[in-house]
Amino acid sequence: MAAQPSAAAQGQIDSWLTTADQSHLLAPQSPLNLSTSAPQDAHPISVDSSKRYQVMDGFGASLTDSSAYVISQMPVSKRGELMMKLFNVNTGAGLSYLRQPMGASDFARSNYTYDDTPAGQTDPMLAHFSVAHDDAYILPLLRQALAINPSLKVMATPWSPPAWMRTGNSLIGASGGTLEPQYYDAYAQYFVRFVEAYAAAGVPVDAVTLQNEPEFAPEGYPGMLFSPADQATFIIHLGPALRAAGLSTKIMAGDHNWDLSSYAKTVLDNTNAAQYVAGTAFHCYGGDPSAQSDVHDVAPSKDVYLTECSGGDWSPDFGANLNWGVGNLAIGAIRNWAKTVLLWNLALDTRGGPTNGGCTNCRGVVTVDPSSGAVDYNVDYYVLGAFSKVVQPGAVRIDSSTLESIGVQNVAFRNPDGSYALVALNWGKTAQSVSVNADGRSFTTSIPVGSAASFRWTTQKVTPTTTTSTSTGRLSRRYPATRRSPTSAAE
Repeated sequence: MAAQPSAAAQGQIDSWLTTADQSHLLAPQSPLNLSTSAPQDAHPISVDSSKRYQVMDGFGASLTDSSAYVISQMPVSKRGELMMKLFNVNTGAGLSYLRQPMGASDFARSNYTYDDTPAGQTDPMLAHFSVAHDDAYILPLLRQALAINPSLKVMATPWSPPAWMRTGNSLIGASGGTLEPQYYDAYAQYFVRFVEAYAAAGVPVDAVTLQNEPEFAPEGYPGMLFSPADQATFIIHLGPALRAAGLSTKIMAGDHNWDLSSYAKTVLDNTNAAQYVAGTAFHCYGGDPSAQSDVHDVAPSKDVYLTECSGGDWSPDFGANLNWGVGNLAIGAIRNWAKTVLLWNLALDTRGGPTNGGCTNCRGVVTVDPSSGAVDYNVDYYVLGAFSKVVQPGAVRIDSSTLESIGVQNVAFRNPDGSYALVALNWGKTAQSVSVNADGRSFTTSIPVGSAASFRWTTQKVTPTTTTSTSTGRLSRRYPATRRSPTSAAE
C-alpha cells in the first residue's frame, strides 16, 4: 500500500519533466533550492496561497469494460507492474480518480446492464439486479487500484438504463427511445442498488452522473437522449432515494460537452432538483473550458468536473498532444474550476479495442499488446502524470500569475500536507527561464520548448488562507477538441 509521498525536504524542490521530443518522460530532475531572491532575467510566476479556489479530487480515466478486460488478460507480473505505474505515486503516475461505466458503453465486449430481462418482460422491483458481470475482471482491478492508492475515488456513469425501462425497449441510443416516466423510481433504486453493491464489494462510489452525453443518441452502441427537464425530474426521485438509503454519493448534472453548458444551467434552474445536485460534469469534444466558469458563475456553490476526453489516431504527434492535453485540457479546465481531469479509456489493445459500435480509432492512456503483455505508455499517461505526481487529492487550487505573453501556462496548488505544487507548460517558441515565488521565497528553472514541468516544494513560512468564489485566472485560449477530427494542433 502506497500513500501520497510527504512533501519535499524544506527548502528543496522536487520536479519532473516531460518533453515534446520524449527524451524526458515524467523524468525526475535534479533538486532545486529555494532562495530569498530571484534573478532579474527570469520571468516571474507569483503564487498566492491566500487566494483559494476549488478543492481537487483527482486525475485519471475510465476503467471501461474493455479497459478492464485488456488489463485482466495480461500476465500477472506485467499486470501488477502496470497497475503500480498507473496508481502508485512513488513509482508511477499516482492516478487518483476513475470514472466507472454502469454497464456497457461503446467500449465493452457486449451490451449489458445490471438488470437485463428477456424481451417483453420487466422487473420494476429489481428482483434480478446484479453486478455479477463486474466480478470477473472489473471489481478485482478496482480493488487492486484502491489497495495501491487508498486516496482513489470512483465516479459511476450509465450509458443506458435497462432496455425494459425505455420506450424503445433497447439499449441502443437511436432506437432505444427515452426513459419511461413510470420507471423513474425503479431507476432511482437501480442507482441505489449499484452504489450499495459496489460498496459491499469494497469499492465506494464517490459520485454519479445520470447519463453519458445526454444530448447524443448514438446509432450503434448504448446511449440515450435525456432532456435537461427530464434529468431534473429524475434527480427529484434519485436524490431522496440516495438519502433514504443513507448514501452520501454525490449527484452530478450534465456530463456532456463544454458547448452544451446550457444543459447544466437548465437542470440547476430547477430548484427542487438543484438541492440534490453537487455539481456539473463536462466533456471536451466541443467548445472550450471557459464554459465551466460560465456555469460556476451562475451556481458558485456547485462543483465542476471534467469527466471525459479521448485522444486517438487522428492526432499522432506526441508533442502537440502534450501541449494540448496539459495546456488547454488540464490547466484550462482547472483554471475554470474543474475538480477532476478524467480521460476516456484507461487501457486499450493494439487495435484500439475491444470496441462496441463506437469509436474505432480512440487511444487509451496506455496500449497493451495482447500477444505479449507489453505496454506502451501514451502521451495521455504523461499528461495525467504531470498533475497526479505532485497534486494530492484534497489539494486546493491557489492563485498564480500567468505568463501567456511568452507562451508559458501554469496552475498552482496547496496540498493537504502543506506542500506547494505547480505544473507549468511552455508552448512557446524558445526555452524560458521562470522564477516561481511563494511566501517570499523563490526558485528558478528553465522549461524547454514544448515541455511540461511539475514541481512540489515546501517553504518555511505558513501563510493564512481565505477562499474566493470569483473566476479569476480563467483561460480563454481556444483549441479544437473532438474525437473525430485533429485535436493537437497548437494555436
